[in-house]
Amino acid sequence: MSIGEHLRGLGGLPAYQFPDPAKDAAAQAVALSRLPATDGVAWRISVNPYDAEETWPEAFGRFLDTVDPAQVRAIIVGSWADAYDNRPDDVIDAIIAAREQLPALRALFVGDIIGEECEISWINQGEVTRLLDAFPQLEEFGVRGGERLEFPAVRHENLRTLKVQAGGLPVAVVRGVAASELPSLRDLELWLGTSEYGGDADVTDLAPILAGDQLPSLKRLALRNSEIQDAVCAAVASAPVVARLDALDLSMGVLTDDGAAALLGGQPLTHLKSLDLHHNYVSKEIGARLADTLTAAGVELNLDTDDAYSDEDDDGSVWRFVSVGE
Repeated sequence: MSIGEHLRGLGGLPAYQFPDPAKDAAAQAVALSRLPATDGVAWRISVNPYDAEETWPEAFGRFLDTVDPAQVRAIIVGSWADAYDNRPDDVIDAIIAAREQLPALRALFVGDIIGEECEISWINQGEVTRLLDAFPQLEEFGVRGGERLEFPAVRHENLRTLKVQAGGLPVAVVRGVAASELPSLRDLELWLGTSEYGGDADVTDLAPILAGDQLPSLKRLALRNSEIQDAVCAAVASAPVVARLDALDLSMGVLTDDGAAALLGGQPLTHLKSLDLHHNYVSKEIGARLADTLTAAGVELNLDTDDAYSDEDDDGSVWRFVSVGE
């Protein structure tokens, strides 16, 4: 399955597409007259992914000249030209070059690109941690696409939310996130993906995250969209970080009865406010045991075994897929 719609918001603000340049001056004037308050939206800036009339840095420059950049609180980087071939190094450079103009920026997402623009596993990325270094006041950061993605270990004092979405997350990225010091981080979301699209991490690479020593403020942990979801669940079942979480998300992956049974047999999860296991291959019997254990304790459980994915063809072949792959 592909991602079919753009982000609806970021940093607590609704998303708003910064308009393309109009060929007609009157039409451009009308478009600009209808812009919302600069600090009231998350600005999505993008160009045509296949036949762009301007580069992304040119569109960003036009944006900076149009609004009051000192009031911008959130930026969503949409498509840049030929993301399936090109890293967004010039995109990252342009944002960093404007950091003095953007003192209020608190939320940034790089790669809000849907399937019809470029499939998630074809999106080329860059060394996105340069943006974290350039914006020490940033509180929310997200990135989509794992191809050529770099995330060396960083320390960031103020980051509260980090989301890395991929059809296959390289082990170097997982290790970089795991080794990062993020004392204010409350929400960590990783889409681990599949080996077919470069997702070559295993549960040992998650050990620092599951220990939680460098994530003292963590309240939500999402390890999603993984072909090794059963092994992830087995590791989570005894992970020290779980005891202080409010929300645990192990959805979108190849979760079977083995992973669900590991959760049932591990440390209590009844302290959680929510447990998300949607998109799964769990039997109704094991699902009922989970529901009996958790919902009675007030945990909001998203399991949906009635809609669990069938994993067997008529010829007996077993096929299991993550939610978002190619």
